[in-house]
Amino acid sequence: MVPAGDGTLRPMPGGGPFNTARSLGRLDVPTSFLGRLSTDPFGRLLAGKLAEDAVDLSLTSHGPEPTTLAVAELNSDGRAAYQFYSRGTSAPNLTPAMLPTGFEPDITALHVGTLGLVLEPMASTLAELVARESANRVVMLDPNIRPAILKTSSAYRGRINSVIAQSTIVKASDADVGWLYPGLELEAAAGQILAAGARLVVVTLGAQGAFGVSQGVLVRVPAPAVDVVDTIGAGDAFGAALLAWLHDHNALTTDLSLSPGQLESALEFACLAASLTCTRAGAEPPWRKEVVGGAGAAAKGIDVPRR
Repeated sequence: MVPAGDGTLRPMPGGGPFNTARSLGRLDVPTSFLGRLSTDPFGRLLAGKLAEDAVDLSLTSHGPEPTTLAVAELNSDGRAAYQFYSRGTSAPNLTPAMLPTGFEPDITALHVGTLGLVLEPMASTLAELVARESANRVVMLDPNIRPAILKTSSAYRGRINSVIAQSTIVKASDADVGWLYPGLELEAAAGQILAAGARLVVVTLGAQGAFGVSQGVLVRVPAPAVDVVDTIGAGDAFGAALLAWLHDHNALTTDLSLSPGQLESALEFACLAASLTCTRAGAEPPWRKEVVGGAGAAAKGIDVPRR
């Protein structure tokens, strides 16, 4: 639920994994959504938006629980803070019985995070899924931490640390990293994530862009300057675009390794997708034609990938 500018709230489909799936679909990456949706009008709206963006729903379960709500408050810079209404709702009610017993070989990567690793039983279900699949598929973690909804931090920290150790890619905001590693400089914290087992760590810095670290590689890129409407979904669009770049370059492997030039190109592509998302209200990620060979990319001098 997003402020409409007239004192009211308007419903905007969103949520980290949902936004990421839509972003991947718009970037022409074959994507399935594994989660729990309500059969109420909001749930049908969510399912419809995923389908419109070519996201496969064969792994999605549906039930009568009401749709989970997040109420956004925007500050003067368009940054959002959220209040969540999750008790007895659809999203947390993902159980192990709703998971496939195995994935087809064409499932090359799993993207997890956000409230998916907070709310039970979904959190334990996804942690078990990561443990089962991480040896054979890329796992990308976006913690997208919301301290306001954490009842206690100890169990959550333990779960996050376990998933980090099983992840190929960890993408986190500067705020996420500060919460996970208080008192550490961002680059030092990224180094600790690498030491825990990740192959690539990317830290987003808002209007300052992002940096990525891999084995022996550190790359920083700026963000394109845009007129910000709000930042809702920008981090999700960034993560999706990073995955899309890796997909397009046949780099989605558990032994992921990028040269400095490749990492720079991937980060620039992701920053452009996030910046374009900031130019429109709500979580509305860009289409492939907007970021690949589009006028916006060319004007910013960004080297974007082509198939």
